[in-house]
Amino acid sequence: MHKSLFTYLIILLAGFGSVQAQNSNEEEGLTRILFVFDGSQSMYGRWQSGTKIDVAQKLMTKMLDSLQSLHSRSFQLALRVYGHQKPVPPQDCNDTRLEVPFKYNNIPSIKKVIREITPKGTTPIARSLLRASSDFPPCESCRNIIILITDGVEACDEDPCAASLLLQKKGIALKPFVIGIGLDKNFQKTFECVGNYYDAADEQTFQEVLGIVISQALDNTSAQINLMDSHNMASETDVPITLYDEVSGKVNKQFVHTLNFKGNPDTIYLDPLVNYRMTVHSIPEKTVSGIRIAPGKHNQIGTELARGKLELKIGSSRNAYADLKCIVRVHNSKEILHVQDFNTTQKYLVGNYDIEILTLPRYTYNNLEIEPNETTTIGLPPPGRVNFNSTSPGYGSILQEIDNELVWVVDLDENASRQGLYLQPGNYRVVFRSKSSQKSEYSVTRSFSISSGATAIVNLK
Repeated sequence: MHKSLFTYLIILLAGFGSVQAQNSNEEEGLTRILFVFDGSQSMYGRWQSGTKIDVAQKLMTKMLDSLQSLHSRSFQLALRVYGHQKPVPPQDCNDTRLEVPFKYNNIPSIKKVIREITPKGTTPIARSLLRASSDFPPCESCRNIIILITDGVEACDEDPCAASLLLQKKGIALKPFVIGIGLDKNFQKTFECVGNYYDAADEQTFQEVLGIVISQALDNTSAQINLMDSHNMASETDVPITLYDEVSGKVNKQFVHTLNFKGNPDTIYLDPLVNYRMTVHSIPEKTVSGIRIAPGKHNQIGTELARGKLELKIGSSRNAYADLKCIVRVHNSKEILHVQDFNTTQKYLVGNYDIEILTLPRYTYNNLEIEPNETTTIGLPPPGRVNFNSTSPGYGSILQEIDNELVWVVDLDENASRQGLYLQPGNYRVVFRSKSSQKSEYSVTRSFSISSGATAIVNLK
């Protein structure tokens, strides 16, 4: 069974390069794997057919041979070792070193160093993880992975969990893999916060775990995003989506959702080592946190996204209202959600909205309902125009007559003696005083009416 595991690993990795070539939009860039290997004194302990160091050297070499046969340009390896330079006592917590840096075709060098490790010292896991941050040369598109292989717990009174989290938050590396070699079960929980922990209780399991970890480190997993309509069908589509690394907060992937030729959500490829936060850039936006990807399976990610349409129309007045806007807010919210142009149709999540149309005077609609798969239409009559003439500039305002009340609409331009405005149909008054008039009693009031498409002339003399 376990002999075939490495055969499977070769087949899977051989397909890895072709998947990236065929899906260039899904390419995550170069994958870099840093092995952090335990060379501390405790690795001389007996384990199965020999010492822990003998078994680890043998199986690591076998795994590296499988990788070497691929000659792949899609991944690089490096090796850091701790506890192998200074004997204890005394304890040296700086005994950690990058033995083989990242580059292509360096597997022979890694195998040589592993074969020559002589366990001597202590177990500075946290410090090794922190030092690993400088082992990865700068690279924006690289996928950085750490595989920690250890038979013991932190020995230098430092915090491997905090060190691991720091690497992840800074986006230096994804959540590490931790392979415990014959580790006491009482200590296993101390590694669960460090990374994805695998218990290699015996040689056979260690061999299997190595294969599983490498395949996960190098393989992306298929997924689809189901945007559910009001009938719980995955029919919503054509909306931008951003996937973030939930730990580092960095953007991991962006695309516009689509349905394939069968009408199903299109397949994307995601990194199973990343916990995701998804934002669907609908109006308003929809965010889903805590998304975890199961490796080796086709994952389905879903969220409700039932939408309807808001259509804004105004009759044959493109010249009058060439740039008419409408402010859209979620019902009872003061925050502006969107500014929609007139003579356009826009999709919104199903719900209730307050809208304000920036005509003169302004129109408001409160608690307007957007229903699923329906178009809500708001139409306005074409405006009319009023032209004001006066002998000199002055101060004044236009007021609308509504149920025996006068409501302010707009101020006149105090520096113009002639001016024109587009107004919605209705009854109005203008109150005006010339700048040259020093008494309030010289103010003038004029009433006028506006009809769609008509022009009224008001003399303020």
